[in-house]
Amino acid sequence: MVKRPRKNRLERWEIALTKAMLEQGGMSDQDILAYFTRPNRSINHRAIGEIRRREKHTRIKVASEEDLVDFRANYPLIDWETGLHLHGDELLIKAREAMLNAVQTYNNPKTWFRSGIFIVSAIIAWTYLLHAYFKGEGVDYRHYETKGGRRQVARTKNRAERFWELAKCLKVARCPLDEVTKMNLEFLLEIRHEIEHRMTRRIDDAISAKLQACCHNFNANLKKLFGDQLGLDSDLSFALQFTHLSLDQQRSMARAQELPENVLLAQTTFEDRLTNEIYNDQRYAVRVTLVPKSANRKGKADQVVEFIRADSEEGEAINRVLLKETEKTKYKPKQIVELMNAEGYPLFSYHYHALLWQALDAKDHRKPYGVTLSDGQWYWYDAWLERVREHCRETADRYT
Repeated sequence: MVKRPRKNRLERWEIALTKAMLEQGGMSDQDILAYFTRPNRSINHRAIGEIRRREKHTRIKVASEEDLVDFRANYPLIDWETGLHLHGDELLIKAREAMLNAVQTYNNPKTWFRSGIFIVSAIIAWTYLLHAYFKGEGVDYRHYETKGGRRQVARTKNRAERFWELAKCLKVARCPLDEVTKMNLEFLLEIRHEIEHRMTRRIDDAISAKLQACCHNFNANLKKLFGDQLGLDSDLSFALQFTHLSLDQQRSMARAQELPENVLLAQTTFEDRLTNEIYNDQRYAVRVTLVPKSANRKGKADQVVEFIRADSEEGEAINRVLLKETEKTKYKPKQIVELMNAEGYPLFSYHYHALLWQALDAKDHRKPYGVTLSDGQWYWYDAWLERVREHCRETADRYT
């Protein structure tokens, strides 16, 4: 069932054109109605009669002759696949195109700034989508300001009206998005602030789960709010890959391409305040395990990617196997010291370890080096182990 908040009614610009057609004469109500009926919107013929008899919309001005000529010259300006009108549905058209461009750019193997471009384009797409929803619901999504004691619409320096940015759209009570989807978008907004004007190819793998969730959420809400016919299912698919990496190779790449410190700090700080339910929700981040699979019989069609339910018997078995792999390894100070001794730094001691973490304030919870667990004890992550290893290499003479 198609769900659209906007009723099957004429918009102001269409009413203005209808009045111009009526003034020009020579057209029946049905003739005029034909210009404004679209596959995704059905207008009752009495709407034209009400305008002709001046029973409704008397305050809307008649469109100029120039506007009417331009409208007829460019008619129908409709995307027949979706039923969207290039003028009346401009916000939805922009939203869909911005998201498609975000995905196409990200999937382009020659793009270096893919995550940055995706985030910027996706934020634009979501902003237009929510503006379209607010417009259909009659919500005024313009910014206001007070000047000379009077409240008025805020404008740019060139006098254009200022509309809500995405952060504002997410905070208002009328926002139709669920809390997990909002968290996904708030995370992307946070990352955008950190990567502006910086080359950030190293963050692609680290945040790709959130980008995939952003795509799924956009498509789901696009269909929920405006109808299944607008879905991007046939356009958004899996990108083909040239790489076939083992787990060891992926770990090696992760070590070689560590996240920039500001991005890592932003991610850690943001996710520290999330509940486990939100963090593990597919609407926040899509995390998928790929397992090579062979067909049982030759010639049998086989999808490149096959999804199984996480709560199925097969899914639960895979999760049990992967749990140790996905859970962050934790170390006590004694283990860190023993590992450094074994790697050729026999003079590195618990004392030197304490001096190092104190100098770097490494137990600051905003930093990605460790965590305090329910037993009240502090545990170090792999990120700290790598930092200690780097320190030992730089000052090898002291510890050998």
